[in-house]
Amino acid sequence: MQLALAEAEAAAGEGEVPVGCVIVREGRVIGRGRNARERLGDPTAHAEMVAITAAAGSIGDWRLEGCTLYVTLEPCPMCMGACLNARVPRVVYGAREPKAGACGSVVDLRAPAGFNHRVDVTGAVLGDACAEVMVRFFRARRGA
Repeated sequence: MQLALAEAEAAAGEGEVPVGCVIVREGRVIGRGRNARERLGDPTAHAEMVAITAAAGSIGDWRLEGCTLYVTLEPCPMCMGACLNARVPRVVYGAREPKAGACGSVVDLRAPAGFNHRVDVTGAVLGDACAEVMVRFFRARRGA
């Protein structure tokens, strides 16, 4: 999660909402991502999506079996959908996302009915530190 936090800090430095993500397989980071929506002008450029694309490219396979995705903010429905489609078996997130969280905060896409895959989710890992990055970013943005 510390590596994901470093990605979040880098996103904040670029003026992006500070969310960072890393994907680990067999103890090795195979994908990194941070929010890039503003920079790329792409609404799908969430940290998780960037990291999933990088990880798939790194191993040469769209199936991310045996991987753990670490992200500083609870994934949204799009990102959980991508985790399901990429066969990511485990997601670990930091701060809860009460407006769009898809691991139980707003909706629960960990094991949707009818899907042949489920995602094991662990939340609140370094949750305070992950939330603090967001709070600091939005305070500075609002000038408060």
